[in-house]
Amino acid sequence: MISSAFIWGYLADTIGRKKLLVIGYLLDGFFVLLCGFSQHYTMLVVSKYMTGFIINGPFAALMSYVNEFHSAKYRAFIPLLNGLIHSIASIILPSLGWLIFSDKITISLFDGFIVLRSWNIFLLVCSLPSLIAGFAYMALPESPKFLMTTGKNERALEILKKVYSFNSGKPPDTYPIKILLDETRLHENDQHAHGGHVTANRTKLQALKEGWQQIIPLFYPPYVSKILIVFTIQFGIMMGLNTLRLWLPQLFTAINDYQTFHKDDKDGNICKMLEMVNPVKTANQTCSVNYNNDPVYTNNIIVALVTMSVYLTAAAIIRKVGKKIVLFLTAFISGICGLCLYFAMNEAVVIALSSVYTGSSGVTANVIVSIVVDIFPTTLRTMTVALTMMFGRTGAMIGNLIFPLLLTAGCLPPFLMVGCLAIGSTLFSIALPKTDMKALE
Repeated sequence: MISSAFIWGYLADTIGRKKLLVIGYLLDGFFVLLCGFSQHYTMLVVSKYMTGFIINGPFAALMSYVNEFHSAKYRAFIPLLNGLIHSIASIILPSLGWLIFSDKITISLFDGFIVLRSWNIFLLVCSLPSLIAGFAYMALPESPKFLMTTGKNERALEILKKVYSFNSGKPPDTYPIKILLDETRLHENDQHAHGGHVTANRTKLQALKEGWQQIIPLFYPPYVSKILIVFTIQFGIMMGLNTLRLWLPQLFTAINDYQTFHKDDKDGNICKMLEMVNPVKTANQTCSVNYNNDPVYTNNIIVALVTMSVYLTAAAIIRKVGKKIVLFLTAFISGICGLCLYFAMNEAVVIALSSVYTGSSGVTANVIVSIVVDIFPTTLRTMTVALTMMFGRTGAMIGNLIFPLLLTAGCLPPFLMVGCLAIGSTLFSIALPKTDMKALE
């Protein structure tokens, strides 16, 4: 995901959102299928790398695409709706794992050339959303906002008429807007002022040849200071969020194992439970998979349900208090919950705190993307979203490497890191501009 951020962001801002969504999701679905059919380690790793490399593009393009179809009145809901849908998916995913994972599933194809076990079946099922999305986006129009910035106002107006007709039930010809603003001149002046080129009226080959000059305006005022702030916030939030989120199944497994081997200990705190993460291994120990860890699945489902409720709460108040205040509150709450995890004395408290932390941090990360969409112009929007997510995923990767090292240093350091990162992001959020009801550039 990190390695492809610039490529996909640049392509989305030059060739369009729709094409990238269609191609990206279909390619992702194809490589997830390859993951499902993997018969050896190398094939699995290469396929998984390609899914990460590809999915970064559709995700960044989608954030710009859906926001560009909505007015300022409703745009604040878009990232929260996206997060809500992710929460629903986070309920479905462990439920599927609960149903599919079994040591009894073995399917042999082509005289044993391909052997599918439960994890293969699980990955094959996981390819369906991307494949369905790729075909579904074929039926949707290009972003009118993108078309306007490339000088294709007639096509943009036709799409707006269809949207108007679909929403109102009235004939397209009754759409009250007859002429659209010529945005190419505005962007032409802005680009030339910073030594860049214009995206309007160019062939795709010319657009690709311009390369790095597409992002030159990002490194000039008024954008450079804003982009540094959003990069820093996203780095800190996703470093804490994805580190804890990726380790939650392992933590819940440790809790389950602790309770299995210490049935008489009703007051074991999280520090005692985490000792189960690194058990002492014997020289001849074989690998075995515990398919009966029901609490691991149910705990993750509970986290997803609480996360969904946090998104619904944020959606209910964001129009009243604004994006910036929601961002501040959710980052602060997640930081407090991350720190309090250290003091958790039982499984219920661990689940409650990790649920609120995951939900609050998820809202923060999505609101940051919404603010990015508001701040940056159409010609730079998807690129900036992609780069913002790149910094966030870099933080997630670093956090995932650091977390187990911190565990070996003691119980407090990993939770101190998770909590302080979120609280630090809270302080940076104060410097962000207020973007509520702001028209897209």
